[in-house]
Amino acid sequence: MDSEEDMLDAHDMESGEDDFYSGGTDDYNDSDDGEPDYGFVEEDADDSAMIASHRSLKNYCVLREEDIRRHQMDDIERVSVVLSITEVEASILLRHYHWSVGKVHDEWFADEERVRKTVGILESPVVTPSDDRELTCGICFDSYPPEKIASVSCGHPFCTTCWTGYISTTINDGPGCLMLRCPDPSCLAAVGHDMVDKLASEEDKEKYNRYFLRSYIEDNRKMKWCPAPGCDFAIDFSAGSGNYDVSCLCSFSFCWNCTEEAHRPVDCSTVSKWILKNSAESENMNWILANSKPCPRCKRPIEKNQGCMHMTCTPPCKYEFCWLCLGAWMDHGERTGGFYACNRYEVAKQEGQYDETERRREMAKNSLERYTHYYERWASNQTSRQKAMTDLQQMQTQNLEKLSDKQCTPESQLKFILEAWLQIIECRRVLKWTYAYGYYLPDHEHAKRQFFEYLQGEAESGLERLHQCVEKDLVQFLNAEGPSKDFNDFRTKLAGLTSVTKNYFENLVKALENGLADVDSHAACSSKSTSSKSTGCSSKTRGKGKGSSRIGGSSRNSDDS
Repeated sequence: MDSEEDMLDAHDMESGEDDFYSGGTDDYNDSDDGEPDYGFVEEDADDSAMIASHRSLKNYCVLREEDIRRHQMDDIERVSVVLSITEVEASILLRHYHWSVGKVHDEWFADEERVRKTVGILESPVVTPSDDRELTCGICFDSYPPEKIASVSCGHPFCTTCWTGYISTTINDGPGCLMLRCPDPSCLAAVGHDMVDKLASEEDKEKYNRYFLRSYIEDNRKMKWCPAPGCDFAIDFSAGSGNYDVSCLCSFSFCWNCTEEAHRPVDCSTVSKWILKNSAESENMNWILANSKPCPRCKRPIEKNQGCMHMTCTPPCKYEFCWLCLGAWMDHGERTGGFYACNRYEVAKQEGQYDETERRREMAKNSLERYTHYYERWASNQTSRQKAMTDLQQMQTQNLEKLSDKQCTPESQLKFILEAWLQIIECRRVLKWTYAYGYYLPDHEHAKRQFFEYLQGEAESGLERLHQCVEKDLVQFLNAEGPSKDFNDFRTKLAGLTSVTKNYFENLVKALENGLADVDSHAACSSKSTSSKSTGCSSKTRGKGKGSSRIGGSSRNSDDS
């Protein structure tokens, strides 16, 4: 786990992916971090991994089940050799210390006796071995010949039948079976997987081995399972780059820190608040407050769904009232303004009787409209991204070969189309999360909001041009009967749009990750510049003497006199 060779071996598992922001290289342990790059390295695409096959992050690698087992056994063997203990004892130690080889070594060499006692690895049996022809089981209290008796390092004797039942019960109780102890209540001796292999049924052994394998990932702070449904890959992550976005071989991208879908450049706390808001009942209450009024009698919220102001509450209430003033409808008529107006409401409003209620309703309505504005754009970009992923897959599996035949161009020279689609997919993801960022950007920071909206608008405009080009302009070449002389112009146009869009989103990502700090620095520079200009101006004025300034001249002349 800790060696560079292990990391490199794990990286050789078809994970040829390029990070949009990392300027990807093929060396997993390459520590030369240059400027972030939003582009792509030209490598052959793997259809099964789709997007993931185009990204190669230097700070993580994807592990298959066989790689997990290999890493697990390597750690066990390493601890066994260094500490001169059995592999069973080494696995018990590693599980206790969350599969941290370094932690095991530190604790063991600091106080071996304490570690043995804590973990349950005893140097000598607690019960002295007996030479009797029959031994009594400590659970069922029947006598058995020695070959029917088993014990762990403590030496407490139990028959194989009781052992099997004890092990089976704990395995069926869940992953706690990995910390199994001697059945004797007063004994803390650990039960290793050798006893399980020897006495458990095949079904129980399979469960135990599954728990044992999963513990290597779930107890290890450097590793996590891919959260995609049905995915059995794990991620070995090395912190340090500041980028937590991870792309699994199953093509699912997620944030290592919060395990939500990848959301760079927006931070995890913003994403958490946004997701909670999308699922919270508070938005339902805001909608009810903004679009309904309580029945004056039963207080149930009522939505106005027709033009008339005459409202009738649902049974059993059936109260009839005016939508505007909430007064009884029987008090209304021609003198109050008729069916589509209410003079009583206007008079009451002028007198201030409805100010607080209307203010609350107006605030709720504005809040709902603002949230809807950002949510619709967030959701629309997600939908567009999903569609782009489908289009990319279709291009890889069907249209690329068709286009190659019709334009008489090798598929290797059509990679600019795949790169454009991949750029679109990643940019849609970034753009989607910028709307969550914009929603939580404080209203009072006007300069930051203007700068953010400018960058977002430029990026979105570039993305729409790129998306339209690859989605619409490409169709004529797919449907052409033969090679088109305009295809090279299309290649140049699409490659240019891809590059321009990449630059737009690089600027957007950098700005958001810096917290739009450029606005503050620009304001400070402007302030300093203004101050220096002012100082220079005044000194220049003083140097010219009397009468040089219409404003200052008269005052100086009067002073001199």
